[in-house]
Amino acid sequence: MKKITSLLILLITLTSFGQEIKFGKVSKQELEEKFYPKDSIAEAAYLFRSRKTYYKYNQNSGFNIITEAHVRIKIYNKEGFKKANEIIRYYSPDEGSRDKVHEIKGYTFNLENNKIVKSKLAKSEIFDEKLSKYYHLKKIAMPAIKEGSVIDLKYKITSPYIRNIDDLKFQFDIPVKKINYQIEHPEWFVFNKTPKGYFLVPFTNSRRSGRISFHERVRQTSRGAVGVAVTSTVQNRSIDLIYHKETYAAKDVPALRSGEPFVSSIQTYRGGMKYEISVIKYPNSIPEMLTASWEDVVKRIYKSDNFGGELNKSAFFKKDLQTLLANTSTDSEKITTILEFVKAKVKWNEYYGKYTDVSTKKAYKEGTGNVAAINLLLTSMLLEAGFKANPVLTSTRRNGIPVSPTSSGFNYVIASVTLPEGILLLDATDQYSSVNVLPFRVMNWSGRLVKQDGTSLRVPLVPKKHTSDESFISAKLFDDGTIEGMIRTKYTGLNALRYRNRNNPLKEEDVIAKLEDNYSIEIDTFKVTNDKNITKPLIRLFKFSSEDLVEGIGGKLYIEPLLFFTTETNPFKANERKYPVDFGMPWKDKYTVTIAIPEGYKVASLPEVAAIGLPDGLGLFKFQITQLSNKIKVISILQFNEGIIIPKYYQELKEFFKQIVAKQTEKIVITKS
Repeated sequence: MKKITSLLILLITLTSFGQEIKFGKVSKQELEEKFYPKDSIAEAAYLFRSRKTYYKYNQNSGFNIITEAHVRIKIYNKEGFKKANEIIRYYSPDEGSRDKVHEIKGYTFNLENNKIVKSKLAKSEIFDEKLSKYYHLKKIAMPAIKEGSVIDLKYKITSPYIRNIDDLKFQFDIPVKKINYQIEHPEWFVFNKTPKGYFLVPFTNSRRSGRISFHERVRQTSRGAVGVAVTSTVQNRSIDLIYHKETYAAKDVPALRSGEPFVSSIQTYRGGMKYEISVIKYPNSIPEMLTASWEDVVKRIYKSDNFGGELNKSAFFKKDLQTLLANTSTDSEKITTILEFVKAKVKWNEYYGKYTDVSTKKAYKEGTGNVAAINLLLTSMLLEAGFKANPVLTSTRRNGIPVSPTSSGFNYVIASVTLPEGILLLDATDQYSSVNVLPFRVMNWSGRLVKQDGTSLRVPLVPKKHTSDESFISAKLFDDGTIEGMIRTKYTGLNALRYRNRNNPLKEEDVIAKLEDNYSIEIDTFKVTNDKNITKPLIRLFKFSSEDLVEGIGGKLYIEPLLFFTTETNPFKANERKYPVDFGMPWKDKYTVTIAIPEGYKVASLPEVAAIGLPDGLGLFKFQITQLSNKIKVISILQFNEGIIIPKYYQELKEFFKQIVAKQTEKIVITKS
């Protein structure tokens, strides 16, 4: 009986997956639905996502990849209106073959007076926008959007780039009721399939026989009385082949969202499947091995004129480089001088890429370029200066982590210099970056240092040295409950870079206003040193006063030991966590607070000292408090020795912060003598 029941469940499931969702046909039930049953907070939901990718042969142009997409979206409230705007990114370089987005059809359905009203997508609601030298965006604005609308949209993408199948995406920022994806490819194209993220969808394999017809020109020679005659004829030929198909089906896919802090990019954990071509084997030909090792990937990238080809160009900057380095002597001076020169000479145009969008020469001349143009120029100048410099392929945090040999996994490149004491990493796209201090966007596990001979080396991108904030507060407490003092904070490493990027563009009064609002204080004197000098720690100094930091009850004064630096709440609230806690890098915060109590008062009680550690040396918290005469001294240190805390340690981390909050919110109690 159990076997029969299980079989029935399986058949029902397969039947539900197999039921065809017809484009342009929606039900009244779909329109009447007020919220998504399995996620009541969702502002919208995908009722259906279908994708069919297959190869189509044309006798004139050969194979193309065709992708047919069908998306049905339910809008529950006004917050979901943004889902009525579909954006399709497609490859459309300034030169060369282009993808084509076509056969776009769409309808918006609404329920009016208990009748289904259908609004057709007009051509005027479809826009094309150039995103970069290589990509365009097809933007679709669906009509007649209201709360409760259902959108039905379909389109095709035709691509001549037969080696590239776009990744499958299983998860989105809204839930998906039903997914059906099919990828079909000829037996001549072999793909590696790599699961991505935390939500996996199994697939089933199937195959079918096929035949393609093509024209072949045949040359024939014949010997006659006047010599050899050559004739050619066009003959129709055909060849049989096998098509392989993978089918992915899923129901009730949860939304990909995280209300928890310290998630680098939630997209990194999006469930999906990556297709990477590994072998092309046409009949009667030698197999072309495309992806087998990191060396294969590296060689292919390096051979590009827009990558390795740019490292051989130096004539256009030679004179400038000689002048630039004329007054430098040490390696450190030369490297820093070249880095600062490139940062000032070429500004980043906000585009990523491992390949240059313009030549390094053009970027040098015009003063703008993408990541590759800038950092390959930097590498080239370091090479010309006599350093052992190499590019390092990386991936931004949002792009994910290339864990297996793959070219598409990299979307960024930085420079490196190898010295006897180690490898230095440099990125000239951020005006406040420095040697071994990279922008946060690229501090993503590790990169591949690429050498001209085709070899590569894994290079950690996260520094071992802690980035730190160190604050010294000297404060005086008055008997009316007011407090005033001076604070000096030193920022180093990435924290200094972040401070400069966040605050240097602002007016000083805006920076002060933000601090006053965040800390409930009034600021009198304010000064920042080394805000432009990236070779030194940034120092911020200000004088403050406040009437809100001390609580007076029954003749007693209560004050938190760290004043406005207290951690008031535990940042980790979820009962469990699927994703790593990503601080980005090891870090350390240290506060030294000295509070002078008013004359005629004494300390009634102080919090206890504390020392708390995380397992395996991941982090520690130390809290010390002492009294000397009329002064109270507090030293608080919070330190993490790893930038990533895996989910295995989440409960310990949550408890760790719970104890920190409890300790820092304990009050110093002061009474009259």
